[in-house]
Amino acid sequence: MTILRRWLRRPIILAADNNGPWGGGGDDSAGPRNPWSVPPGGRRGSSKPTALDEFLKKTRVGGGGGGGGRPQLPLGASARTLWLIGVGLLVAIWLLLTSFHQIGPQQRGVVTYFGKYSGMLEPGIRVTLPAPIVNVTKVDVEQVRTDEFPQDGGETVLTGDQNIIDLAYTVRWRVSDPRNYVFEIKDPQETVRATAESAMRAVLATTRMNDAIGAGRGLIEARVTQVMQQILDSYQAGVRVQGVSIKQASPPAALVDDFNAVTAAQQEAVGNLNNARSYSQQVIARAQGEASAFDQVYAQYRLAPEVTRRRMYYETMEAVLAKTDKTIVETPGVTPYLPLDRARKLVEPTQGTTTTTTTTAPAQGGQR
Repeated sequence: MTILRRWLRRPIILAADNNGPWGGGGDDSAGPRNPWSVPPGGRRGSSKPTALDEFLKKTRVGGGGGGGGRPQLPLGASARTLWLIGVGLLVAIWLLLTSFHQIGPQQRGVVTYFGKYSGMLEPGIRVTLPAPIVNVTKVDVEQVRTDEFPQDGGETVLTGDQNIIDLAYTVRWRVSDPRNYVFEIKDPQETVRATAESAMRAVLATTRMNDAIGAGRGLIEARVTQVMQQILDSYQAGVRVQGVSIKQASPPAALVDDFNAVTAAQQEAVGNLNNARSYSQQVIARAQGEASAFDQVYAQYRLAPEVTRRRMYYETMEAVLAKTDKTIVETPGVTPYLPLDRARKLVEPTQGTTTTTTTTAPAQGGQR
């Protein structure tokens, strides 16, 4: 286009200045001959016209040999028409890019009319007024975003019992209200990160270290999620916290050995406590069994007191005398002295028991 304009401008300059270096016409007597005019004698030469000659011929007005005359565009078009066509194309592209909006299935379009909230666009291809009259901000409402804490290095947190632990955790969240998400908070991601850090430190400030590095992680995660949601709701952030996960909660590296020793001692104490409980349960079970047996004996004793008393006497004496080698005979008519120990030695020669005296109880009827 630039080259064409230069070539179109050149004949105008030549026509305006007839006293130029080429002269005003085709007469050689007036001065140097105009290279654009037909030479004397008709044609320029016997050679065929070039493409440049054809182009210049079309841009000239009239068939004379002079260099005057205003140039015109081919096919009767004007520069103004070309400019109008270019502007029209730009407007069409502008309308196409700013008026048609493709909203994905997981997205919602927040519409603003001169910067003021106007409505919400559902998934699909939607048409609005062009920008800057109407602007559409697409927000993904189904994506679960995950933030890692800390971003670099370890994060040191003070617990409720004045101990220090190294902590690493993740927070999962998504957009629940696109309008509030776009208008109520300036930087949603930084707001969520600041809220998560504040909630975690507030919860650990009331938690003991043993719970933080032990079995209390689940409770801490639930409490941090609840506190974060309360803070974000107060901001009207349009964010829903999906969950908090503690990946690491350990004592500082300089105190790892000491904490391991404390942990081992605690585990040993728990083992000893379990053993003591098991032994106590065994003793209680034995005592309960003996008590149950005594209750059964007492029930029989109440039915027949004399028989039960005699039976208990015999069983008791049997248990006591079974550990001695004395023999007591209470049958009438037996010789007062009976060397039963010698008879026992004769029956059991291999046993090296000590000889003991045998006491014979007097007969119930007395000696005659």
